[in-house]
Amino acid sequence: TQGTILPAPNFNPIMDAQLLGGALQGISCEKDVLIDILTQRCNSQRLMIAEAYRDMYGRDLVTDLKENLSHHFKEVMVGLMYPPASYDAHELWHALKGLDTEENCLIDILASRSNIEIFQMKEAYLMQYNTDLQQDIDSETSGHFRDTLMNLAQGTRMEGYADPSTAAQDAMILWEACQQKTGEHKNMLQMILCNRSPQQLWMVFQEFQNISGQDIVDAINECYDGYFQELLVAIVLCIRDKPSYFAYRLYNAIHDFGFHNKTVIRILIARSEIDLMNIRQRYKERYGKSLFHDIKHFASGHYESALLAICAGDTEDY
Repeated sequence: TQGTILPAPNFNPIMDAQLLGGALQGISCEKDVLIDILTQRCNSQRLMIAEAYRDMYGRDLVTDLKENLSHHFKEVMVGLMYPPASYDAHELWHALKGLDTEENCLIDILASRSNIEIFQMKEAYLMQYNTDLQQDIDSETSGHFRDTLMNLAQGTRMEGYADPSTAAQDAMILWEACQQKTGEHKNMLQMILCNRSPQQLWMVFQEFQNISGQDIVDAINECYDGYFQELLVAIVLCIRDKPSYFAYRLYNAIHDFGFHNKTVIRILIARSEIDLMNIRQRYKERYGKSLFHDIKHFASGHYESALLAICAGDTEDY
């Protein structure tokens, strides 16, 4: 794992639950205690703390966090308490059912998750909201963007299989789809990007370069627009290098959108035990400043402290 949050050594859920109880039940909420505990325990440990908390106080830790905290700090602390699949389901549901559909959230999650992660998130979605994720995607989105999301949400990407003999064939179909842009070509394009194995797609992208003299991302950007184009590019970037994709998304969220809190929080929490170390590394290589530095520059208060604790940092990042 290349996460920034690892299982805490000498872990004692009962002691942690007691400290959290003291921090939440006091006259003023001791937010530093919440940060020290919840950002320094892995997800499975946090779930054990929640269980110990319920046994000790007869109360739900998440409910108490929601009642005592506010704004973005609350979103971070509560977000940390979801198991990964439930957190993805929670984010997707809000993206689909909020006032406006949050297309970028749908893109980030569905373009980057493995078959098993998609299967678990769909189960969690059904349990939490008593509705089917694919049905909600179908009713809340439209066009080829919807078709591609629906395809990704099936979680049927081939795994580990690569066939050099069909790579050139697939690359030719992709190239034609960028030239012709008919409905049928768009369908073929998304079918290949959503269903071929990552190993196969690596070869397809190389063949595409050979055939067209152009990188597949540049070709998609030239030929298509809107959320369909953004989703196709996200799939390609995630196949090539997921940490680079998330570094790019974080940079945009921090710099292009005047600190888009939802995106920053979602990516930091979702990747904290998977590849946030790699994301930090790519961020610094690509943008010259560390992720730690940029968060420090744009966020403030306990919210900033919580994000920085999840992000973690090297001495030179301060």
